[in-house]
Amino acid sequence: MPEQHPSVADKRRQFHELHRSGCFVIPNPWDPGSARYLQTLGFKALATTSSGFAWSRGLPDYGITLEAVLAHLAAMADATDLPINADFQNGFAHDARGVEQNVRLAVDTGVAGLSIEDSTGDEARPLYDLELAAQRIRAARRAIDAKGGDTLLVGRAECFLLGRTDIEETLARLRAYADAGADCLYAPGVRLSEHIRRIVEGVAPKPVNLLVGSPNPMTVAEIAALGVRRISVGGALARAAWSGFMRAACQLAGEGKFDGLGGTVAGDTLNALMRGAAGLPVDPRA
Repeated sequence: MPEQHPSVADKRRQFHELHRSGCFVIPNPWDPGSARYLQTLGFKALATTSSGFAWSRGLPDYGITLEAVLAHLAAMADATDLPINADFQNGFAHDARGVEQNVRLAVDTGVAGLSIEDSTGDEARPLYDLELAAQRIRAARRAIDAKGGDTLLVGRAECFLLGRTDIEETLARLRAYADAGADCLYAPGVRLSEHIRRIVEGVAPKPVNLLVGSPNPMTVAEIAALGVRRISVGGALARAAWSGFMRAACQLAGEGKFDGLGGTVAGDTLNALMRGAAGLPVDPRA
């Protein structure tokens, strides 16, 4: 009897349920292989990383086209039985109508959730005005509701990543996004416990995502105690993989040594892992 896999609707129900109580880690793979490996570790959900995917295509973050991202999201959603949250950047449009159209396309890829951020990409005006930013979240909400309403919407306030560290501005934006229909709120770059607690209390009862993209003295349990519902790592896992690759390659190029190739996982181990994660039969050559 063929193995049963959860449907898109199943994944979306599971994803919403994860946001109702407790705290979970939602790591960020950058391709189907890394997604399948993370599934074997027992994580309950995964999130894409715009930077990790861009680097895998030889491009900088925000250098990927909408078409490439949509194909990537479909491949990621198909690669794993876990719900996938899409890093959908700013919706690949400045105006609300464009966001609405693009979010409809993203929902069709089978992702369980998606985030819309309020950064413009314009150094002179790095954040959308609050009224327009809220309109963009409302547009994303309309698109999701038109497709059945079961895709989880995350509203992101990018203030701290852009050096705007006034917690009141971030709170005002997150509250506006919650009112506009976001199911989960996210302010990447926030690190202080007092700020995290303020955000959790300020948007309650809606859940909050915390980004931990670098070493942090707090544990998952300590972050959960602050009221955070989910913890993501952004491009950090992709950067960790790149770090190992770059160290080995630089040693080979600069010193003519192969020491950096030691201590790595065996090819047979990876083949077996991917074979099992993909539900493929045992290698007949074994």
